[in-house]
Amino acid sequence: MRILDLYIAKHILYQTLITVAVLVGLFTFVAFVDQLSDIGTGRYGVLDAIRFIILSVPRILYEIFPMSALLGSIMGMSALAVDSELTVMRAAGVSVARLAGSVLKVGALLALIAVILGEFVTPFSETMAQRGRAQALQENINQQSDFGLWMRDHKTYVNVGEVLPDLSLLKVKVFEFDDNGRLRSLVAADNGTYLEESQRWRLEGIKQTLIDRDKAESKAARAAYWRTDVTTDILSVFLIRSDQLSAWQLFKYIDHLQENGQETEAYELAFWTKIVTPLATAVMVILAIPFVFRSVRSGGFGRSLFIGIMLGLAFFVLDKGFGLLVQIFDVWPLIGALFPTLLFALVGFYFITRVQ
Repeated sequence: MRILDLYIAKHILYQTLITVAVLVGLFTFVAFVDQLSDIGTGRYGVLDAIRFIILSVPRILYEIFPMSALLGSIMGMSALAVDSELTVMRAAGVSVARLAGSVLKVGALLALIAVILGEFVTPFSETMAQRGRAQALQENINQQSDFGLWMRDHKTYVNVGEVLPDLSLLKVKVFEFDDNGRLRSLVAADNGTYLEESQRWRLEGIKQTLIDRDKAESKAARAAYWRTDVTTDILSVFLIRSDQLSAWQLFKYIDHLQENGQETEAYELAFWTKIVTPLATAVMVILAIPFVFRSVRSGGFGRSLFIGIMLGLAFFVLDKGFGLLVQIFDVWPLIGALFPTLLFALVGFYFITRVQ
């Protein structure tokens, strides 16, 4: 039985690898076309776009991984069926349930790969991709993870500790220099909110230090207004994206946002999606079994592959679309992440019982 498990795994993994290559190539091409409109803005050139796309490949792979697992499993099992190997296995007394167990072991391996992608590879690569793109698009803005966000507005330098999802700021420091490059004032604020009607920032919890040639004077204020060319449109590119964080980082970040009175639904949905994605990958592998055996009986392997493609696309669209609906109608994010996977799991197990 161990030999049988390895033999089935070899076919499924090989076909999954081919499917991944095709789908990643397709999605990266679409992503590159989407970047063409930004080429020429700031210092953002063709090489910057290519670097962004290469670093985005792990995220793309993670998003399409359940669909790739489904198509790879259908193609791998169909290859066995074409050569009548599945028929021989059944004739030798191997049940559909036993074959499903072998396929499920492959699904567990693919689920583990999905965990590694989502927790370790994607957060790092996506952060590098977004940071490089933002720096190329905004020449006067630099973001370092250890020192917050740095911006230059003429003779003023600004350091922002964090940009929250509602585009308000935490831990703002404003450094003003004179024509000779001497520091003249330092303003430190606890937080800042942009006022669209007056196009200026309202800073709160202010401590200001005025620096002269031979002395420095400090004073505090509850609030003050700050007018600058730095707007929320510029700062929006520096928001923390959910795909830049692992599940554990998302968990801590959600708690941080709640402490600051921020909306957390989008990040909660991303958290539960990361938890459910490995399960979804295993479910997609299991879902391939009944369609392959139904094709063995009817002789229609092309139909099996077509159904698999449609199911994969349906899962991808339902997973994304249902998540948006959950946010719109204020439903518990766990439902949005779990419902598509649960639905396809029920469909898969129903058809497996029918095949048996």
